[in-house]
Amino acid sequence: MATPYSIQYLNRRQINIAKWDQCISNAANGNIYGYSWYLDAMSKNWDALVSGDYEMVMPLTWNKKYGFYYLYQPAFTASSGIYGNQLNDEIIKTFIQAIPAKFKLVEISLNTGNGLPGNELPDSVNRVNYILPLQENYDLIRKQYRDNHKRNIQKAIQYGCTLQKGIAIDDIIGLSKDSLQHLLPPMDEDYERLKKLYQHLLPTGKAASYGVYDSKQQLMASCVFFFSHQRAYYILVGNNPLSKTIGASHYLVDSFIQEYAGTNLTLDFEGSDIRSLAFFYNGFGAGIEYYPAMRINRLPFYLKWLKK
Repeated sequence: MATPYSIQYLNRRQINIAKWDQCISNAANGNIYGYSWYLDAMSKNWDALVSGDYEMVMPLTWNKKYGFYYLYQPAFTASSGIYGNQLNDEIIKTFIQAIPAKFKLVEISLNTGNGLPGNELPDSVNRVNYILPLQENYDLIRKQYRDNHKRNIQKAIQYGCTLQKGIAIDDIIGLSKDSLQHLLPPMDEDYERLKKLYQHLLPTGKAASYGVYDSKQQLMASCVFFFSHQRAYYILVGNNPLSKTIGASHYLVDSFIQEYAGTNLTLDFEGSDIRSLAFFYNGFGAGIEYYPAMRINRLPFYLKWLKK
């Protein structure tokens, strides 16, 4: 596949994993979702577009249905896209154009380094993420909290809530499933994939679990964080329906901020376009970070209507 940037399409077996992961580590827009081990864990299948000697790369997470290949965004993978240094509009467009025609449907989220002026990506929209730099000391960060958040944190303390680290991920998954019943929750297979990835990362210090218990030792709020690229990813959340009433979720996030304030870490909330979640994240003083989501529909005319 010849292009001005020598972009090659490689299947998973052809990829030089050492060079790939080095690119993700060194990329100005690198994130945890781009690493080979993350893609192996969370994707059903993935191939890649590679420029030069792995100066720039793009994972292609794919699956096959009804005889058609398609690109999709795996669960617990907020964004992927093109990684590298000195990316520009032309390079981004060239990578998008290099996606093999065999993928008849493309529905993926790119990363913050892949934005184009005026949404020039095919059928693209800007998604919202919230991030909170933790470089300042805790008192300065807390000053940016919304007053309602401060009251909720105090409420949790008054209810006798306590924080515990290293709680069982099965407990978090259980709460997560319960709290997402009214939405479109991840599949059991996705939770199992994430659980294995967590167990793999935990001994390396790249994963941590937190839980907030009430005075009766009932788990009210919980989450898993992953760490990479000087970010803490709020990757999996499980909350008891009563957690908002007693401020348990606010207390958990505040405790994490207090622990890591004054470090070079940034708390990455992984979204959200959902108004209530955006209100929750923004209430800690988190700012907006945009990333594009794109869609290409090459399905035959008799199937296109299924994916309008």
